[in-house]
Amino acid sequence: MNLSDLKPAVGSRHRRKVVGRGRGSGHGGSSTRGMKGQNSRSGHGTLPGFEGGQMPLYRRVPKRGFTSKFKKNYGIVNLDILDKTFEANAEVNSKILVEKGIIRKNLPLKVLGDGDLKKPLKIIADKFSKAAVEKIKKAGGEAVKTGSGQ
Repeated sequence: MNLSDLKPAVGSRHRRKVVGRGRGSGHGGSSTRGMKGQNSRSGHGTLPGFEGGQMPLYRRVPKRGFTSKFKKNYGIVNLDILDKTFEANAEVNSKILVEKGIIRKNLPLKVLGDGDLKKPLKIIADKFSKAAVEKIKKAGGEAVKTGSGQ
């Protein structure tokens, strides 16, 4: 066995398609574009959504609602995840959650009350649900609200 003996597996490499270079190439004549028509010409093709002159679907279907440009995105975490991830009396904030991979970006943090919290934790977040605050205090922890989530 030698490095110079190595070859790719049979059938794993394909010949590049050469079009418009004569009949002998196997792709001469119409250059794999078929017969006449719009799509056989140079510069052919239509924009996405074009339906041959018929009113396109995106214009036929009515539009509803709107997107608010003032929407605030939050990194959302439930109490059951915090209970599994952190030891008792630990401090939890959005930076620590990003480092552990629980939330994706360093977004403002919102804590929701799904699941049970059995350990006392000091949770620093921008927003809390009412259920989350009750469960944190019941477990002997502390819910500290920062000012940036208002």
